[in-house]
Amino acid sequence: MTAGNAGPGRTDEVGVRYEQDGPVATVTLCRPDVLNAQTPPMWTELGNISRKLPGDVRVVIVRAEGRAFSAGLDLSVAKGDGDSSLARLAQLSAAECADRIAGFQTAFTWLRSPSFVTIAAVQGHAIGAGFQLALNCDMRVLADDAKFSMAEVTLGLVPDLGGTKRLTELVGPSRALEICVTGRRITAEEADRIGLATAVVPRAELDPAVADLAAAVLAAERGAVAEIKALLQGAPLRSYAEQDRAEREAQTRRLSDLLGSGE
Repeated sequence: MTAGNAGPGRTDEVGVRYEQDGPVATVTLCRPDVLNAQTPPMWTELGNISRKLPGDVRVVIVRAEGRAFSAGLDLSVAKGDGDSSLARLAQLSAAECADRIAGFQTAFTWLRSPSFVTIAAVQGHAIGAGFQLALNCDMRVLADDAKFSMAEVTLGLVPDLGGTKRLTELVGPSRALEICVTGRRITAEEADRIGLATAVVPRAELDPAVADLAAAVLAAERGAVAEIKALLQGAPLRSYAEQDRAEREAQTRRLSDLLGSGE
């Protein structure tokens, strides 16, 4: 896959690489020597990618090099003395700390945009921030060696990178609570059974399976895909009557785009 001329380009030095092949963009975590442990500079680059993403992108694939998707937050950074260390964050006012975390969240939450479909390709461990990165994607294709864990509780912290709502929607509040307060490992088989996985495939078939899923998304009309994603995202917040109305309004827009006079 080659880097697109209009895209953000290669950013390997901070542990994130962007590549574009036509309407498919691929974001790769590339710190395999530390199991793709995440740092604030990586989050900054993910946010930069979201702001520079070309308008012709329809599918974003989030993947990782090496044997793990992501071991989560890089603890050498979290426990150090830098500006984004836990100790430094604790010294900020409540408003300043919340604002700093809001900036971190944008590295993850842009993946929910209705403008494109996002697919996480997960192998090995996806822990903490790694699990939440996968949760912010629309679909998660897992290798059979994948393991999820919401491990923030082991540090006395809470998940704060946009993963808790999606987790609750996928598995329900009781199971989500159990996953978050225990920090336990969830195998690919269990993830498939409880609704966290879109598909589980042998490790060697992960990339082809994700490519096939991306091709299936691209085979559908772009405007219809965007409307469907927006409809489904909003469904949990709407009553039946409100969802019925949203469907009518979306279909009206589709018919106008496809068959309208253009006036």
